[in-house]
Amino acid sequence: QLQLVESGGGLVQPGGSLRLSCAASGFSLDYYAIGWFRQAPGEEREAVSCISRSGGSTNYADSMKGRFTISRDNAKNTIYLQMDSLKPEDTAIYYCAARLSSCSDYIAGYPYWGQGTQVTVTS
Repeated sequence: QLQLVESGGGLVQPGGSLRLSCAASGFSLDYYAIGWFRQAPGEEREAVSCISRSGGSTNYADSMKGRFTISRDNAKNTIYLQMDSLKPEDTAIYYCAARLSSCSDYIAGYPYWGQGTQVTVTS
């Protein structure tokens, strides 16, 4: 079976940092673009970041630019999202997703999704 599992979420103070991981099992991520998305309570899911199959191309939502960094380690079949200078508005469930194509912020274009990991930024 194909599976994506997020980890690394938790409770952090404003200005703090977290590193999220997305580990794949049952298939190799070598040929997949990987996107990170988030969803706050009562709000629509939104795109956060995406990394290309090779890792040579990345993109970020405007509110995350300069604070978040996406990376991948294909040898470990794992994708990371380093989050620095966290703000209360970053509080959400964070999901990783995979697709056999280039990066996209179109949610329906990603057939594989993890279960999400909770990130809470508060004093």
